[in-house]
Amino acid sequence: MREAIEQLKQIISEAGTVVIGAGSGLSTSAGFTYSGERFEKYFSDFAVKYGFQDMYSGGFAPFASLEERWAYWSRYIMINRYMDPPKPVYNNILSLVRNKDYFVLTTNVDHCFQKAGFDKERLFYTQGDYGLFQCSEPCHQKTYDNEKQIRAMWEFRNEMKIPSELVPHCPVCGKPMSMNLRADDTFVTDEGWDQAANRYQTFLQSRNITSRSGQQEGTGNVLFLELGVGRNTPGIIKYPFWQMTAKNPNAQYVCINFGEAFVPYEIEKRSLCINDDIGEVLQALL
Repeated sequence: MREAIEQLKQIISEAGTVVIGAGSGLSTSAGFTYSGERFEKYFSDFAVKYGFQDMYSGGFAPFASLEERWAYWSRYIMINRYMDPPKPVYNNILSLVRNKDYFVLTTNVDHCFQKAGFDKERLFYTQGDYGLFQCSEPCHQKTYDNEKQIRAMWEFRNEMKIPSELVPHCPVCGKPMSMNLRADDTFVTDEGWDQAANRYQTFLQSRNITSRSGQQEGTGNVLFLELGVGRNTPGIIKYPFWQMTAKNPNAQYVCINFGEAFVPYEIEKRSLCINDDIGEVLQALL
């Protein structure tokens, strides 16, 4: 890996602009694991009752009531959104790009980039945010900060249900609230989501990143840095990054992903794939 690290150091040093694409593998590397010891610590009671063995599967369990459902989800949101990840992986990324012209596109919904100190105006969370509620219908296109409510539910974490008065309901139609996560066609894209999407497109266009003519004079090379992106939703980050790299003669593509680092041959000569743990790679860089 040493040779790849040295190559990556050079690529980053020469990049004037860095477009980061982050998937679930990044948060896994930071310690936000959804099974094993962490799952047992917080969800062993639900595992016994319903038989699931990881947090993701638990989200589909046939909970007996809304009170029980929100007992589960409040724990889930609390530990994956309002607690910091065990490892400083996100902080290490920031230390590498802090002085660069950067933007982050991520499918993660755990808010780790912003908690690590990344500029909010340079982040686009495409798939939602554990920290937001929305109407389950939805009857209107608006989201609601949920931290106060989740922390109130967290006080009952030793029980398998929360008091009925803590179950969140839509302030407009009265129906149950749900998480603002892109799971189906009920996903709400509010004003904040639209603004972030526009900022991302403006970032790409203003620097000619999507053009065959490359970047504007004086901005340096562009680096598409893909971290932990799997194959569940390749059309959001992976395929666009490949396409923009192919179009831009000043672009390079780097993929760091344990077990899933690969690149099409069309851009192979301007790419670097590192099949290793992201956190360990970043630590070696620093």
